Amino acid sequence: MNILLSDWNTPFEIPPFDTINTADFAPAFETALAEGRKNSAAIAADVFPPTFENTIEALERSDKLLDRVAGVFFNIAGADSTPELEALQRDLSPKLAAYSSELLMNARLWARVDAISQRGLSDEQKRVLSLYRKMFVRAGAELKGDAKARLAKIMGELASLGTGFTQNLLADERSWFMVLDRDGLDGLPEDLINSAAAAAKDRNMDGHIITTSRSLIVPFLQFSPHRDLREIAYEAWVSRGANGGETDNRGIANEMLALRHERANLLGYADFAAFKLDGEMAKKPENVRDLLNKVWAPAKLAADKDAEKLTNLLHEDGINGDLAAWDWRYYAAILQQREHDLDDAEVKPYLALDRMINAAFDVAGRLFGLSFKVLDVPLYHPDARAWEVRKGEKHIGVFIGDYFARPSKRSGAWCSRFRGQSKLDGDVRPITVNVCNFSKPPAGSPALLGFDDVRTLFHEFGHALHSLMSDVTYGFIAGTSVARDFVELPSQLFEHWGAHPQVLRKHALHVKTGEPISQGLLDRLKAAENFGSGFDTVEFISSAMVDLDFHSGPAPKDAMQAQAQTLDRLKMPSAIRMRHATPNFAHVFSGDGYSAGYYSYMWSEVMDADAFEAFEDVGDIFDPETAARLAKYIYTAGGSKDPEDLYVAFRGALPSVDALLKGRGLDRAR
Repeated sequence: MNILLSDWNTPFEIPPFDTINTADFAPAFETALAEGRKNSAAIAADVFPPTFENTIEALERSDKLLDRVAGVFFNIAGADSTPELEALQRDLSPKLAAYSSELLMNARLWARVDAISQRGLSDEQKRVLSLYRKMFVRAGAELKGDAKARLAKIMGELASLGTGFTQNLLADERSWFMVLDRDGLDGLPEDLINSAAAAAKDRNMDGHIITTSRSLIVPFLQFSPHRDLREIAYEAWVSRGANGGETDNRGIANEMLALRHERANLLGYADFAAFKLDGEMAKKPENVRDLLNKVWAPAKLAADKDAEKLTNLLHEDGINGDLAAWDWRYYAAILQQREHDLDDAEVKPYLALDRMINAAFDVAGRLFGLSFKVLDVPLYHPDARAWEVRKGEKHIGVFIGDYFARPSKRSGAWCSRFRGQSKLDGDVRPITVNVCNFSKPPAGSPALLGFDDVRTLFHEFGHALHSLMSDVTYGFIAGTSVARDFVELPSQLFEHWGAHPQVLRKHALHVKTGEPISQGLLDRLKAAENFGSGFDTVEFISSAMVDLDFHSGPAPKDAMQAQAQTLDRLKMPSAIRMRHATPNFAHVFSGDGYSAGYYSYMWSEVMDADAFEAFEDVGDIFDPETAARLAKYIYTAGGSKDPEDLYVAFRGALPSVDALLKGRGLDRAR
């Protein structure tokens, strides 16, 4: 019997990872797809007049098995891939795209959805119906003949190309490493040396290596005094997906941009950006461009001022010439030490991973009344761990944390789910996972985080809370199923607690002495909170603007040339590169998620800066009344209402860009 198709007699129906075999997936998908087709055909052929119950609720139930199988497969494929899983993913991508097109282009099914009356529906049902209608139309339900067939073909090709992009990137990340000899370890803090040794062990090697994992390469660029090694490491990092051969992603990017533009045109839009932003909070590309331009000018001014200081430090070292991209982080660390008496090596011993996980749990408890109990259950990898989440005596969900980098895991950090929340057929609670790529220490040593790592941990846990706390009837709008430029609000907002002195005083305890972080160090951290914000913002906006330009107007024939033109127009500082160069811009090219939507992080940041002020205005970052409103309108509401309405219900009004500029310390740079 295929365990993926059986009932799971496990705690909270967590997937029985210890009994799932790779060979189970292909037949399970076949069965699940066949069942989904059978169910949707029955809905389309129903002889009774269409109602919300016999059409929309029936569609909500129709893919239950497919959702379960896909939830297990794609989470494992992203976090602990194998050649067998990658081959299956390549095979499945066009099949799943074809299935989706077949469902959403079914004329009889669309006719039923379109004919449903809103009379007698609850507000949540009206919202779900409206979103279903929009989904069908945007998938091509109203197209005819050749146009419908062409769109279905495009969707299949895009799915295959996105999978190829992701797998090429993983292959480049898996294959590159730089061995550090004794001299190469000069200047590196103890925890980074330990992590470099652990990375070597992961590859069955002795000694120390640096990989393109962000949690290894960024501190190496900060601390290594060897400019030649920094250049090698940096260029390997930014050239992922652009090394020629079978794993080169530049051609894939060109193809995807052309197909997206054609897709938008078939659906009646001038370009893909107009298509993608229809329904987001931003609504139109011009609104996104306006936001990015307003922040770009003060950010570039701040970055240019910093570049002058860093160039002076470079020259002090006896190096003539210009500051290079692989110099920035190294000299920024020196400048931070001089200006704020602060460096990561001093801070990291207070930021042990386990203590920061407990800090995130504690904040969730104080804000929302949640508690977390360790679960001893088999998971998909020994590094992953699980907790039951409760509110009082009520089971809320299961949270899985998978924190360490490994060669089988794609880069970055993300939140996903093995099961979503719904109440259509009983109270189904979510199983949510956070995946990160922190450096793994040697056995027996604690994992230490940098301050950016703590932000990442709290960010992804904010997404997890959005998923875990969801309290809607329909899975279609549950948890993080919201507008793309709203989904980052709960995550970015939660970051504020991770950096707050009140939280750090309680949880930032020295890993060796157990002493709490001193007020003096907290004061220095506060003084330096916006150090380097010009660099960070320029890195981000350049990527967001390239993404927006890619998808505005006709598709460029050469994405790399188009990237260069955008950066030239922006007058990009020579010593700063995009946060994500096109060949490794997974947000944009691994799928449609953030295509023409990378700006979303900044759009949400306008709100998160303002939202945290709601707590600061009452003088208590755990104010019960404000937290209750936050839970009701942001963390539990999912997509049950328009995001603007939800935010205004919480805060009273939409914020201006001034909140973001103030939060980044860029208001003084204008």
